[in-house]
Amino acid sequence: MYDIIIVGAGPAGASAALFTSKAGKKTLMIDSGQSITKKAWLENHYGLMEATGPDLVDTGIKQAEKFGTEVIETKVSKVTKAGDGVKVETDIGAYDGKHVILATGVMANVAEDSGITTKEGTEPKIKKIVAVDREGKTNVNGVWAAGTCAGESVHTIITAGHGAAVAINVISELNGERYVDHDILK
Repeated sequence: MYDIIIVGAGPAGASAALFTSKAGKKTLMIDSGQSITKKAWLENHYGLMEATGPDLVDTGIKQAEKFGTEVIETKVSKVTKAGDGVKVETDIGAYDGKHVILATGVMANVAEDSGITTKEGTEPKIKKIVAVDREGKTNVNGVWAAGTCAGESVHTIITAGHGAAVAINVISELNGERYVDHDILK
């Protein structure tokens, strides 16, 4: 069983995976390869003068893998409550986790197909988003959402930050105390 399964490897998902893996949590990131970030040209992302979306996505995945995130490419069809955890059903099999973070970008279909509450979108051209509380929790215990699918701006810098924030909330819940990841120069 994974501690955390993340659905989506765009800026929100990969940022979440980076934090969860670095915190020592067994993390699986499942991606369909369809991130809209792969179509982006970035000149407004802090810390980058300019970058292509595909390069940003690839770097995010590599950062998460550096700390132990397992990454698979397949399509997720459904997320359901299963005992004390959550089951994620994909085209190639099912995976069990204690928590799931949905980071599905502009798509809320996995949430809708799973009976997770959605609502009208807040960004232009985003029809539906996952309904979450301030911490990123959905109406299903153990299921969280981050980034654009949770109503955050489509800008990569914002979705990456939100992915990190939700991951910290999940890690804190697993640890039973507030988690902080702050490295210093050596």
